Amino acid sequence: MTITSHRAAMGPWAGVLASLGLILLVSLTAHCSSPQTKSFFQSQLYTDRASQWARANDSLLHSFWCQPASQLNRDQLSALVRRMTSQQVLLEAWQLSCLANLVGQHGLQDDFEQHPPDLLLFYDLTQVRGDNCQAFTHHASQGDTELLANLPDQRVALRCKALDCLGGPRPWLSASDLLLLGSMVCDMDVASIAAADPHILQNRQRCPRLTTAQQDVLNMLLASGRTVLGSPGSWTLEGLQALGPLATHISPWLWTQVPKAVGLDFFCTAVSAYREGRLGPRDARRFVTSFLKAKAKAVSLRSRWGTGRACIRGNITAATLRDDLFLVHYDCQQLEPCLGSHVLQANLDPLLQHPLPAECQRVVKAKLSQIYPRGIPEDQLQRIASLVYLYSDVEISQWNITSQDTVLALLAADVALDNQTEAVLQKFLDHNGTLTSPLLVAIGGPRLCWMSPWQIQTIQPSEFRLAGALDISACPQSQKDVLYAKAREAFGGTRTTAAYYRFMRPYLGGAPVEELRHLAQANVSMDIDTFTNLNPLVLQSLSVDNVTTLLGQNVGDLQKVRSHPTISSWLRSLNHSALGELGLDTDVASTIDPALMTGGTPNTKPWPPLLAHPSGLPGDSAEAPTSVFCGCSIGQPRAHLGLLAGGPYCGRHCPRVARPVGSARRVDRAHPQSWARRSGGPAVLAPTHPWPLRPRAGLKHHGCLDPSHPSRRKNWVGDFNVTSFADEYK
Repeated sequence: MTITSHRAAMGPWAGVLASLGLILLVSLTAHCSSPQTKSFFQSQLYTDRASQWARANDSLLHSFWCQPASQLNRDQLSALVRRMTSQQVLLEAWQLSCLANLVGQHGLQDDFEQHPPDLLLFYDLTQVRGDNCQAFTHHASQGDTELLANLPDQRVALRCKALDCLGGPRPWLSASDLLLLGSMVCDMDVASIAAADPHILQNRQRCPRLTTAQQDVLNMLLASGRTVLGSPGSWTLEGLQALGPLATHISPWLWTQVPKAVGLDFFCTAVSAYREGRLGPRDARRFVTSFLKAKAKAVSLRSRWGTGRACIRGNITAATLRDDLFLVHYDCQQLEPCLGSHVLQANLDPLLQHPLPAECQRVVKAKLSQIYPRGIPEDQLQRIASLVYLYSDVEISQWNITSQDTVLALLAADVALDNQTEAVLQKFLDHNGTLTSPLLVAIGGPRLCWMSPWQIQTIQPSEFRLAGALDISACPQSQKDVLYAKAREAFGGTRTTAAYYRFMRPYLGGAPVEELRHLAQANVSMDIDTFTNLNPLVLQSLSVDNVTTLLGQNVGDLQKVRSHPTISSWLRSLNHSALGELGLDTDVASTIDPALMTGGTPNTKPWPPLLAHPSGLPGDSAEAPTSVFCGCSIGQPRAHLGLLAGGPYCGRHCPRVARPVGSARRVDRAHPQSWARRSGGPAVLAPTHPWPLRPRAGLKHHGCLDPSHPSRRKNWVGDFNVTSFADEYK
């Protein structure tokens, strides 16, 4: 599990615990981001010691920079890429795109099996030999396709290449096809999912999110009994655990068909996994909400207990809150009359360690308002981070926020709504707080999108420099302009253009045309991911010569982003001759409609503020028009590209957390998975994401295993495990 995915799964205290680690990392590595200090790459590569790069440590490999890397010879570059593979170095899209071009220029693409899977996603697919097609596709399918969020045409081309390796588009995908396609099935439309072999469940575990339509198809497949789990009435705890994160998408009507004892055992494991940080808050609450809806339908509480507000189950105590089945015994209607103020005050932490549905969270918030009518004290704010999204700006204005730890707890846990950022920070600044570099790194670049211009101006240039590269790609253009000005203030004194570009790259989305022309003359070879985030109006003012010089060796990547809204608009302003100079097809109208891309609309504008905390994930319920998932399928219009699992803005709605050099970047990165077969039987799902197994023997009176049981300590995300249930549990 990566640092970011672990942070997303840590529950109510995620912001506080993760921020402490981030602060430590920033303290140790901040000097590497300072323009006054020569970086490893500048001091080593520019002084003819490039060969030392291949022996660099993991932290420095994370800081890979294409300009100095272009000085490496073929053997040095090959050694560097192989070391990245052995060290499992996770790079960003802007690093991978230019590195892929360097690999292609040196003719190293045939060594793809020794290269990181993420890197293969950016390769020139026309250079993949036919005899290597399936091996290349299988290796590339282990990569994170979310990295291609800003390269829509490359994402489609990759899927088309994969289908070509299978012999062309087909109406259904077999188990062997799915093994080859890996995570690429995350882009499949619902018709293809429904028609595919049941082995598709293994592939779907690697998708970071499911659309509403894909969730519906998943439940139809599970209800059909065609999977190894069988019909819902025969499901077992082990089978549900083997589903991993997919189990959190099971619908209420399916839970009503699952044996009661099995459902309760699974509920215990889910709550325990959430409490111990092995299951993320969003997944846990989705599951609990669905399970409790099923219970409400089956038991019909209202008909049994009436519509009054009396406490039927008995008053809630500290011992009650230690029960993993607490939410099964006390639904949200019973929480209000059964939870006393004194018990709440004394046991707030144990209560919030349960994945409370939104309705229950509102009950807790109302009770806290009764206890603290003048606003929640600061020593309690860090404890209610999971509830912060429920508070209005007016309510936040009643808080006293004097500590950075409080800010981190409220904002770094990815629970607060984006538009609450300004209110929280303002209370901190009103109490003479300072926006330091560790704080900026911990709350992440996307939070800068919601700071007021005045708040941004309060950031000292020295703190901005130490914060390093903050991802502001999701910001509105007006905010990018303000942040660019702040970055110029921080980095304007950098001695060389190369170093200046390195520090300014994340903030060039707000750069004026004069700045970009200056960088073009300096031969910076801008990567295509950064290029797509430039101001669209400024891009219109750049000539073909400006763009060609600005991109340098990366100019060929324009073919991979033709359908990106910003790039498509610029290309439409060019004549056929100019398009030919760029090496592009002169038929601009043939580009893919970005609104129909399975990769989602590339990032060209900010996400609107959420009006309510998302209990689930954004989805797209549109009907699936085809039985294949590639826009190049024979006889199908390009509009029929299916639905990406993430919906619009798939790759950027959950922006990668800004981090110090060397830290991990993924959110919910899937582990490699595989299918296995029982001897003489159907293929089965290997339990690669098991919750702790809880056999009925040894259960406590409330149906949950003793917390001291060794199985409590197993991880939610398991290691790569090719096995069968028969072998694993015999």
